[in-house]
Parts: sequence; structure tokens; C-alpha cells
Amino acid sequence: MFYKYHKVLFFLLFFNLLWVLFPLTACSSGKSSSGTTKENSSSSKTVRPNKPDLHIPKASGTSVIGQEPLLIDISHLDQGYVMAYYSGTSEKANIQLIGPDEIEYKYFIKPEDGYVTLPITSGNGTYTVKTYENISGTQYASLYTENIEVTLENDYVPYLYPNQYVNFSKESKIVSKASDIVKNATSDLDAVSSIYHYVINNITYDTKKAETVQNGYLPDVDKTLETQKGICFDYAALMTSMLRSQGIPTKLQIGYAGKVYHAWISVYLEETGWIDDIIQFDGKHWERMDPTFASANANSKKILNYIGDGDNYVTRYTR
Repeated sequence: MFYKYHKVLFFLLFFNLLWVLFPLTACSSGKSSSGTTKENSSSSKTVRPNKPDLHIPKASGTSVIGQEPLLIDISHLDQGYVMAYYSGTSEKANIQLIGPDEIEYKYFIKPEDGYVTLPITSGNGTYTVKTYENISGTQYASLYTENIEVTLENDYVPYLYPNQYVNFSKESKIVSKASDIVKNATSDLDAVSSIYHYVINNITYDTKKAETVQNGYLPDVDKTLETQKGICFDYAALMTSMLRSQGIPTKLQIGYAGKVYHAWISVYLEETGWIDDIIQFDGKHWERMDPTFASANANSKKILNYIGDGDNYVTRYTR
């Protein structure tokens, strides 16, 4: 969890538009090729729909692996998730998902959790599912191991659904708040900008929490919204949840940029595909690339050199 590495003051959150690399005249002259003046007022643009566009996971029961006390519903593998249910008497169970990229994702669930949504984020292919039951302390007993075959509907669908780390529902306060935040947005890129600015301008970094947070911490996005404070993990989960609730596929990615523990958020847009690292955390600050700049330059890693050499980016986890 990257929150352990962020025990520094988080008060100066800033936004780098990179206009020094992208001249103002490139998009703000107000002149068409014929010399006539374009209408620049926001009233001339069509506002995008801001009604929540929710993808709700379901445990349909049409395909299930395992046995009591730990069942895993795999009815919707094409949507990029499984749903796990633990009904045992132990404190918790552990599920490990290992995909084609061989990254091991560990999830812990408790009897009181009910069905828990676990994302499939390693693309198409064979996944190994290993399950364990807690005996005491850090000791676990193996329950079973199964292989499953995954063929996704598309490469962005897993990043529309809530899951254990990006957890929201139609009743969540963040859903209605996101709808209000983006009510004047004219595009999905504009919505990303609006949500980013809301979060960094209204959420305060909780230094005390960062110093005392325990292993296994999971963000509560509504609590972050209510208290208006949180650690980096809370910032990331809140932004990702809000964007997904607006039907914008969003990856929350955690890893390294060189030797620095790092987090970044990527979004998928119909007209451009994935825009990588559109929101990033560098260990001290959250920053957002200029979406106009990103769109105009086809998300080029060479042009977007302010986020570092792409060859140095190593993703450990995608949520």
C-alpha cells in the first residue's frame, strides 16, 4: 500500500498546465482559418450528460467455483470481476488472483462483508485462484486452487465497476456529488478536470492518519467526502470512484517511477482510447496533465515528459 510512504506534509497540492510546452496561441486565438472569430463562451458548447452511469456487479450464481466456506462467483468474467463470499467461523479468508502477467493480487474478506467484488485487471488469459482461511494471527490454511479462463468484453470494462478498493454503490454520496461537480462539463476530459480540481481543493491530507494507518486499510470514499480529509489512497479512490460513477473507465495504478513509490490514474475516452497517467501522485503532490495538451498530442510519452520517462514506470497493482 503506497500510503505508508507518504508521511510528508501534503498542503501544497498544485496543478501544472505546461503552457510553456504548449503555446497559448495553439488553442486560444479565437480565430478560424477564414479569419472569423469563434464563439468561446461556455454557453455555445454542449454540456455532457451528468446523470450517474453506474455499472453494478452481481453474483448471479450461474457459474461458481470452490465450496463452503468460501465461494467465488465467476458468472461475469467478461465484465472483469469475480465476487467472493466467505461464510466461515474464522476472522477472515484470503484470495489470491494471479493472471497472465504473473502479478499476485491478495484480497482479504470477512464473514460480515457479504459478497465482495474483486477486479480482474491483468487482461485476457488464464488466472490461478488460490484461497486460504485464517487460522490465527498470520497463519492460514489452504482451502483450494482453481484456474479460470478470462475473455473480457473489452479492455476498459473492468474499470467501470466498483470493487473492494474503489468501493461505491448507487446509494453512495460520492455518486450524487460527482454528478453535481460535472454538471457544466462539456466533455469527459472536462469532467476529469472538474473532479480533479474538486478533490485537491476540498480534501486535506491527513498526516496523523498516514502515520498510524494499518496494513489492510481500505478506503471509505463517502467518509473521505464527509470528513474532507484522507491519505493518498483515499484521494485516489475518491477520484476513481467519482469518474467511474460518471461512466468514465478509470484505472487506479500503483507502482514505481524510477525508485519513487508512485500512483497514477488513467482514463479511457471513446475518441482517443486510454490517456495514461492523466492524474499522478509523485510522493508529495497530486498533479494533473493538461487534457487539451494530452488530447492534441495523442498521449505521446515523449511529449508528456514532465511525468518522467515511461520506461521507468513499473506498475505493481491496478485496481
